[in-house]
Amino acid sequence: MKILFISDTHGLHQQLTHLPPADMIIHAGDVSGRGQVAEVQHFLDWYAALPYQHKILIAGNHDFLFEKQPALIQEMMPSNIHYLENESLVIEGIKLWGSPVSPWFFDWAFNVHRGAPIRKYWKQIPSDTDILITHGPPHGILDEVHGGELVGCEELIKVVNQIKPKVHVFGHIHEAYGLQEKNGTTFINASVLNRHYYLTNEAVLLEV
Repeated sequence: MKILFISDTHGLHQQLTHLPPADMIIHAGDVSGRGQVAEVQHFLDWYAALPYQHKILIAGNHDFLFEKQPALIQEMMPSNIHYLENESLVIEGIKLWGSPVSPWFFDWAFNVHRGAPIRKYWKQIPSDTDILITHGPPHGILDEVHGGELVGCEELIKVVNQIKPKVHVFGHIHEAYGLQEKNGTTFINASVLNRHYYLTNEAVLLEV
């Protein structure tokens, strides 16, 4: 199956005018700037209209509407988009698990304190997960911010090393965009915007 990975479009989704063909597209969060209804709706309309058979979505730390008004999001969500919030989905034998949670950072959406509080979310990840989708990166993998600090989640990398998914996709740290292979897992930071919020990075296409 050909899968296209994107993340951190922040309202600039319509600038992605040359997305390649694939069977599935996965967006790893931050569809909006501040999670306002109008901007989320604009994204959902665009995403639903994309010519992919399967469309997977999680929220990110900018997507406040998903956290504060989940009932409204349920009403807004098009029927051809699979929104995951700490849950699994199986498509054509491929098991996905997605979460919008990321380590605490100035009280943005879906922020959880490091250590035991965030560990309880990662313990929910099934051991047979093929594609793991989180908004934030694991510690030490494509998580270096401008200035050199590694800001990924320490608890997340422990679980990833145990379950060894085929693919772990995330975003959040725009400047760490790229791919890395480690211990049998392909890690993808799919942020299409750079740290200055300009569209500079390509969507990532993989055969899974």
